[in-house]
Amino acid sequence: MPDLGDQAISKVAEVGLSSQLDEVENLDVSVETDPLKLMTGAVDSVSVKGEGLVMQKDLRVEEMHLKTNSIAINPLSMAFGKIELTHPTDAETHVVLTEGDINRAFNSDFVRDKMQNLQIHVNGELVTVNTQDVGFRLPGSGKVGLSTSVILPSGETKRVSFTAVPRVSANGQAIALENVEYVEGQELSSELTDALLKQASDLLDLSNFELQGMSLRLKSLDAQAGKLVLQAEAHISQFPS
Repeated sequence: MPDLGDQAISKVAEVGLSSQLDEVENLDVSVETDPLKLMTGAVDSVSVKGEGLVMQKDLRVEEMHLKTNSIAINPLSMAFGKIELTHPTDAETHVVLTEGDINRAFNSDFVRDKMQNLQIHVNGELVTVNTQDVGFRLPGSGKVGLSTSVILPSGETKRVSFTAVPRVSANGQAIALENVEYVEGQELSSELTDALLKQASDLLDLSNFELQGMSLRLKSLDAQAGKLVLQAEAHISQFPS
């Protein structure tokens, strides 16, 4: 009979989760149940606490806490170093992103390449521009800030800076940025603003935080000074292995 001890389950879960991440500073999995239930594969809940998790697209998560409802494990799967759920379960998830980490993701090669050779209208004329030094700010008061330097074909550089209000999208899968207010001067181009908003929404899309066998639905967000706090519901069909 495979060892179905809670420490054994925790270790298997930690290894499986770590394998899904590009980097991890700290990961702790704890299992809550009693030994009699565990013999049949019944677990009251699994808690995951992670710090410094680097997901896809070079997006680092400062903190992630996840706590499942009760789960049922196939006891034989543990013999193969896997946690096989006999039916899906749900979990509450708490994610903290820092301003610095979102900025790092914005200035990754992946995003920087998407912000070059943009075709936008400036003063009624269609021109091709490049951007540099994209900045993402969390000033507090429920807002986010975006700014960039735009290099025009003439070589002239214009600075564009605005704030927006993040909201949970209707399907709970993404963060929509609304109520744009320009900080410095006038809007240079609506297409440029749209491109920046799209990159921000793409980075903060919940699919970037999903691990194997997990889907997330965003319930709420709180744009605080220096950090973005997300509360989501996770539907887990399988633990990463």
